[in-house]
Amino acid sequence: MPDRHTSVSSVRVLAFDTFGTVADWHTGVSCALAQVFPELEASQVARDWRRTYAPILAEVEAGRRPWTLLDDLHGETLDRLLREKYAVSPTPEQIDAAVRSWHRLPGWPDASEGLRRLKAKYTICALSNGNVALLTAMAKASDFPWDFIGGSDLWRRYKPAAEVYLGLARLMQVEPHEVMMVATHATDLAAARSVGLQTAYVSRPDEWGPEAKLEEPDPDDAFAVRGIDELADRLGC
Repeated sequence: MPDRHTSVSSVRVLAFDTFGTVADWHTGVSCALAQVFPELEASQVARDWRRTYAPILAEVEAGRRPWTLLDDLHGETLDRLLREKYAVSPTPEQIDAAVRSWHRLPGWPDASEGLRRLKAKYTICALSNGNVALLTAMAKASDFPWDFIGGSDLWRRYKPAAEVYLGLARLMQVEPHEVMMVATHATDLAAARSVGLQTAYVSRPDEWGPEAKLEEPDPDDAFAVRGIDELADRLGC
């Protein structure tokens, strides 16, 4: 774990979580589900679907199932959710259309311009459990100007595995403390700090749409900000 007094002046690379931090998954997924399954309450289905995310990634990381792309995991979990909870038997075309919504999630209003400001001073990277193709499509759809896209298929591991954070540092040829992980999820940031990265917490109170988000920054985060634009302000960009 890094010394909590490590100076942010040493940071050269900013690594961003995408789902929830840079992109508004609830709005994007809900809108798609409303079109594909108009008979269902789209916001609730989106939130139920999102709750299947961490458990199935944990199965992969624990070795209980083989490495599988997030797109395929998303399809599997949605199909199961619809059949078991909503008594809906989706077609493969419906599942594919819903899964593709993750490829074009809208950015939060501060995201694109905030990233451009930070890019002028830092190397900015997506560091996500999404696969490279997914993240590339999202970047094109929502104008995310990444210098590098760190998708899970590069390491065949999912956060919070140490290899993800350290793998990015190795590829960028920097020390772990020269990378700052930026996320709206405390567990992601805690895992990054545990292997030497610095961290910044971005508050996204509307991440879960109408559902309250009960999460707070950690005192060991270098910054706690209300948006990527505010992070750019704090870093002098």
